Amino acid sequence: MTIKDTPEAWEIRSTETPFVGNKTSVRTDEVVMPGGSVVSRDYQVHPGSVAVVALDGEDRVLLIKQYRHPVRQKLWEIPAGLLDVPGENPLHAAQRELYEEAHVKAEDWRVLTDVYTTAGGCDEAVRIFLARDLSEAEGQRFEVEDEEADMEHARVPVDELVRGVLAGELHNNCLVVGVLSLVAARGGDGLDALRPAEAPWPARPFES
Repeated sequence: MTIKDTPEAWEIRSTETPFVGNKTSVRTDEVVMPGGSVVSRDYQVHPGSVAVVALDGEDRVLLIKQYRHPVRQKLWEIPAGLLDVPGENPLHAAQRELYEEAHVKAEDWRVLTDVYTTAGGCDEAVRIFLARDLSEAEGQRFEVEDEEADMEHARVPVDELVRGVLAGELHNNCLVVGVLSLVAARGGDGLDALRPAEAPWPARPFES
């Protein structure tokens, strides 16, 4: 048996959107179960996101610390952001986020992994990139606002991040998945064997 996720769509008898927000919405579907019963499923509809494990020449990962109101914590995270434009190339979005949140650019980009953050209650899909050969971006810094105006920045060694993840000190899902995927890739076929930066992404199809 091949262990691989597969696309499938069960019959939907009806659907409605009881809430529409600025970036996301909530949808209620009446879904036909395998036994024939019809059940209601509520979930958040999300445009998708990108995140970046930016690795410098000293084996440190670029992090930001940002207030997250739903969990009432300031979390250490990797640069990330929404796919604001339908069909947007995720690589371009990731490059934009790295510039806006850290004023950094990278010459080498690869896909680390693709994940659904909370598949039981949200359709958010995230592509996590590995960015290497970092340098300071040119031009003016992006003008931040709201939570981003209070961000802190740090570059932290990979080994220290792994320790923090396993100790329960770091909780951001993209940071956790990204850093552990980085370590797993190194222990496997190596970082140069990762998928190219513009590899297909069925969860969020895009134009090159």
